[in-house]
Amino acid sequence: MGDYTAAEIYAIVAMQGFSGVSLLCIYVLMGLGLYIIFGQMGVINMAHAEFLVLGSYTMCLFSEFVTKNVPFLTTYYVILAIPLSFIIAFGVGYLVEWVLISRLYQRPLDTLLATWGLSLIMQQSFRTFIGARERSADLPEWLLGSWAVTDMIEIPISGLVLLFLTVLLTVGLIAYTQRSRMGLRMRATTQNRQMTSALGINTKMTDRVTFGIACGISGIAGAFFTTIASTSPSAGTNYIVDSFLVLVVGGLGSLLGLFISGGFLALLSSILEFFMTGSIAKVWLYIIIFAVLMKFTRGLFSERIRS
Repeated sequence: MGDYTAAEIYAIVAMQGFSGVSLLCIYVLMGLGLYIIFGQMGVINMAHAEFLVLGSYTMCLFSEFVTKNVPFLTTYYVILAIPLSFIIAFGVGYLVEWVLISRLYQRPLDTLLATWGLSLIMQQSFRTFIGARERSADLPEWLLGSWAVTDMIEIPISGLVLLFLTVLLTVGLIAYTQRSRMGLRMRATTQNRQMTSALGINTKMTDRVTFGIACGISGIAGAFFTTIASTSPSAGTNYIVDSFLVLVVGGLGSLLGLFISGGFLALLSSILEFFMTGSIAKVWLYIIIFAVLMKFTRGLFSERIRS
């Protein structure tokens, strides 16, 4: 850093921080899905990243369809592609829970192996039916610009839009789990399945809808993913470990911790990758995470319980 002035270092940190906003959105949305599946349902879903890829392919293919067939929607197709990504990922997740996950509750190691196999099946399906080459979406012009805060600092508009949508989705999820009838059923089912079933609530249907929503949120993360990188059948594998780390560092069961840890890891990763190679930056990132977890073994915002 000896070649940079203090003002340049400040500008670099600010710029890299803002450039990490899109990465923050992906971490948070992936973490929200894992928060529901792992934190609430006790299922270790190693195929969660493939639902991100499913959402990103939905975005890319819908972009190609609009460009070729209805070009007048090119400017606004993103508004339609995001809910479409959710619907498709939700539907696939619903079927996966019905066919596979419903038989593996209370068996976390079995769910780990089964969903790992599912991730390999989904990756190969992407290669077979969509193709192995990378794809990207043609983003509208209003997502490509930036807002100049100062002469040295610019904020990408796409990052601000994605951050706004991520906050909106998070607030919506909180309202859903705390206020809606299905959300209350979900919480009751995860806390005491037998009693909930005895009260006449269809716990199997609740599980399928809950799992589908978690996968749908990951699909939205995949739609966001296309704004920062191209997608491929194995693109999600680079994010599944980091998403689990965001969930663990923030503390299981804490949405506030999920947001703060996601922002911390996204900002740190973006800054480290500016000053060093990607592999070395990952090493330092994991060392810092290890040090944090050594100090806060239950995460930064874990629920306080009596031992």
